[in-house]
Amino acid sequence: MSDWNSQIIEEFRTNEGKVSGFYDKAPLLLLTTTGKRSGKRHTTLLAYQSEGDRLIVIAANRGTTKNPDWYHNLMAHPEVTVEIGKETFSAIATIVEGEEREHFLAKGRESWSKALESQPEQAEVSVETARQMTGMVIALTQADL
Repeated sequence: MSDWNSQIIEEFRTNEGKVSGFYDKAPLLLLTTTGKRSGKRHTTLLAYQSEGDRLIVIAANRGTTKNPDWYHNLMAHPEVTVEIGKETFSAIATIVEGEEREHFLAKGRESWSKALESQPEQAEVSVETARQMTGMVIALTQADL
């Protein structure tokens, strides 16, 4: 996964936020977090939703039963860097809860279903997991507003 992540991040940066393949039509961002234990910077490609001045990401970890590393990193260090297209900015990550969380999860499932229509071979990757989804919807708000 690390090689794939590096290649797709390079493609994203080279093509001003555009990538080929399964994610070619998805709104994408690069999220750079600070490692919970290591303190090192880590960058991850994520699909996002926009809501007002916030960007919403879902820590689904492609349907596995554990939270993604970037989620643990931003829980320890909520100050992150976001790249969208040519733009790079600092942001603060916060958990989205309650009805609003359910709203974004529903929108995420809908987007996933639409993506599968064009690439059904991705169907084995589930967006639903057996784990508790508490705290899995994250809002990113630009820090320098």
